[in-house]
Amino acid sequence: MHRRIIAPGALAAASVLLAIPASAASYSPGAPGIGDPYYPAYGNGGYDVSHYDLRLKYQPATDELEGTATLLARTTQDLSRFNLDFLLEVSEVRVNGAKASFTTSGEHELEITPKSPLPKGTSVTVVVRYSGVPSSKQAYGFTSWHRTPDGGVGANEPESAWWWFPSNDHPLDKATYDVSVLVPDGSQAISNGTLQSTSSRLGWTRWNWRSDKPQATYLATLAVGRFDITTGTTESGIPVINAYSKDLGANDGAARASIERTGEVADWLSEYFGPYPYNALGGYVPDTTTGYALETQTRPYYSPRQFANGSNVSVVVHELAHQWYGDLVSVSGWKDIWINEGFARYAQWLWSEHEDEGTAQELADYVYASHPADDPFWTVKPGDPGPDNQFDIAVYDRGALAIQALRNEIGDDAFFAVLKGWPQKYAYGNASVADFQKYAEDVSGQSLSALFDTWLFQPTKPAAPAARAASIAKASAAGASAAPRQPKSWKKIAATNDVHEH
Repeated sequence: MHRRIIAPGALAAASVLLAIPASAASYSPGAPGIGDPYYPAYGNGGYDVSHYDLRLKYQPATDELEGTATLLARTTQDLSRFNLDFLLEVSEVRVNGAKASFTTSGEHELEITPKSPLPKGTSVTVVVRYSGVPSSKQAYGFTSWHRTPDGGVGANEPESAWWWFPSNDHPLDKATYDVSVLVPDGSQAISNGTLQSTSSRLGWTRWNWRSDKPQATYLATLAVGRFDITTGTTESGIPVINAYSKDLGANDGAARASIERTGEVADWLSEYFGPYPYNALGGYVPDTTTGYALETQTRPYYSPRQFANGSNVSVVVHELAHQWYGDLVSVSGWKDIWINEGFARYAQWLWSEHEDEGTAQELADYVYASHPADDPFWTVKPGDPGPDNQFDIAVYDRGALAIQALRNEIGDDAFFAVLKGWPQKYAYGNASVADFQKYAEDVSGQSLSALFDTWLFQPTKPAAPAARAASIAKASAAGASAAPRQPKSWKKIAATNDVHEH
């Protein structure tokens, strides 16, 4: 609210006003959330990060982490104050070299007030010094930092960054990364991207990792422990680094027999999705008790439990498919999760075809028949499942059914053109379910609104697809049972269902 200044102090007041930028009134705090309705407090407004430089020291015996995070960003508004998402104890913040005041609020907000307001479009360097014990921190009643007997791991979805580095934690703000981690000799530090160098001094070893392509914050990972590291190169020339905890016990052989095929699987997926989009590849298996796997960019995280019943390349297919669907093209909002999970699941169906263990259509028929009309499975809408159902099995299986329905509707030529063209159109960016529908319509030349609505947005079981109805008629004419047989690959695919238990 503005008051008119009147004599006798008008001249003095006018001189004060002249010292204040004309636009000062426009400076305001950045929003404490980026605007995602599923997670209103996740991410922040007012700026966009382009790079994270994380220089860390970690003590596995005590789970103590010390860090200096340098964020390069640009303001998107006239900014008086801004937030980062973070949980550890902060000792100092500097903005463009000057000390800034800071406080905490909410579950995970670090509120920073720079010494001087920041005009829109300004390049900003933020330095945060911090320390703490990640495993001692919780937000919303849970932790995404997994303590292990030999160290710790940061990996979860939709959030894990808060426990080890301050960030703008939403997929809409992707950035490049340098992660440098000092650990005691005998421990290894695993992260994303390429291993630039290692150096040892006075009982400590520094591991320097670089991710030079845009990466969402939840796809950044850190694991410290005692690992056996293997290296190789894919047929297409991508360097592969895999890491296995030295304490995997009976799961060790099955884990290696699966993950050592990473290069083969990535080359195979590139035939469907286009060239592999990064300059690094691999996977890691720490000594955790979690059940899920996660598509951490270039180097997926796998729980030992994924291999408790033997090798399973299908889970590797799933996580590597995400490198295109989820990592290269990330969600615009978390309601768009179908683009990540439906297509990663469908990649498993394509792998089943490749291995001659059941076609995608046979898998679709089996899934469709396995869930009667009154099954709650059909009440979940993959196109907008809600935060409570974001990782429900229906997002994966019904989501893959929708993709098979699309394939049947537009034909293989258009379908596989969509499958390969989509990651290229939105490479290193973000897109929504609506964007995907429009793209599929543009490529196929067909209106697909009814199909997408039926398979992704209606909370009921769709009528039997034409392909399924035809196979029932064919089976009946031959005197066979109309119920589809379980494809050979089904048990391997179903064994990956707990990858969704984030």
